[in-house]
Amino acid sequence: MHPIPITREWFDEVMVPNYAPAAIIPVRGEGSRLWDQQGRDYIDFAGGIAVTGLGHAHPQLVAVLTEQAQKLWHVSNVLTNEPALKLARRLCELTFAERVFFANSGAEANEAALKLARKYAADHFGLDKREIIACNQSFHGRTLFTVTVGGQPKYTQGFEPLPPGVTHVPFNDLEACAATVSDRTCAVIVEPVQGEGGVTCATPEFLQGLRELCDRHQALLIFDEVQCGNGRSGHLYAYMAYGVTPDILTTAKGLGGGFPISAMLTTHAIAQSLNVGSHGTTYGGNPLGCAVAGAVLDLINDPELLAEVSRKHDVFKAGLHRINQRFGLFRELRGMGLLLGCELVESWQSRSREFIKAALDEGLLILVAGPDVIRLAPSLIIPDELIAEGLRRFEQAIARLLSATTS
Repeated sequence: MHPIPITREWFDEVMVPNYAPAAIIPVRGEGSRLWDQQGRDYIDFAGGIAVTGLGHAHPQLVAVLTEQAQKLWHVSNVLTNEPALKLARRLCELTFAERVFFANSGAEANEAALKLARKYAADHFGLDKREIIACNQSFHGRTLFTVTVGGQPKYTQGFEPLPPGVTHVPFNDLEACAATVSDRTCAVIVEPVQGEGGVTCATPEFLQGLRELCDRHQALLIFDEVQCGNGRSGHLYAYMAYGVTPDILTTAKGLGGGFPISAMLTTHAIAQSLNVGSHGTTYGGNPLGCAVAGAVLDLINDPELLAEVSRKHDVFKAGLHRINQRFGLFRELRGMGLLLGCELVESWQSRSREFIKAALDEGLLILVAGPDVIRLAPSLIIPDELIAEGLRRFEQAIARLLSATTS
């Protein structure tokens, strides 16, 4: 008997409709290429939304995963395990951190960070110090707490009542923050580079000002580096580029190179507030995820690789600028490292998703960051020849879309 072919129609028959996946189904990946069920190839400028930082099926990651899979998968948090301890120690050596908590997703890492901030404030200053300040257009996850802290109302509609004690201010507006942060503030949370909100970089003055405000009001500064961390910025973590050290840092996405894992990093003193039994996760810190993440970290924490990320940023920017000279489609090109945003001109705003379909038809995977911005987040080690070919396909997709629109 022949197996029943799996088709895209199955999604509509068996899956909750909270996603709208493309018509193709990828079945194999290697480096910065994917192949679908029909064997057609695609250049990957999306990276699984900034996740596959070392490309698909990286041989060293495959080897580490395979080796660990033959030894130990899961022991729960009743026990610890060697890969988790090794990874935590390495993260502490490479960053400001002295303590690490592992979870499975960026939302869980942010949930832990926000809970820790409130618990720390309650332990040291009393229950009145509980306000969290976040930025408009931020994105911190999909749990009820993190979606409330995220500054995009479209993600909270229909889920009310929302957790109280969260205030939003404009991103990069230090004056608004200074008017809002008070002695009742327990934490300020910010993305050094807003990802979902449009690939917008914080200014150094903004982050330094937040650090000073938090110090003045005895609040904790949380950096959400779920998307911009793990080499994506051209630095191991983006805070290093800014020279501003947070009290808590969250990271996920690229940390596992495609395997689900996240981490919350903090200091010894702050970590003490998450005492035994105060927080937990069943799968966080599992041996498989930690083994893979340890290999990812070893590969990314390489000065040559990080320097190449910055160089490839310039290659992308030059290619995108050339495309824009032809079409006049982008109002602004921005981003850091290999997290790039192309903001559409006013006449094309609210239509960013049309470019996903157009690019897919040309054999290219891209992303959006809201209705007005095309986002690129390729592998950190994508070869120059695939950058060039991907940009050629992108240019062809734009040409066809504009031609179809004006004809």
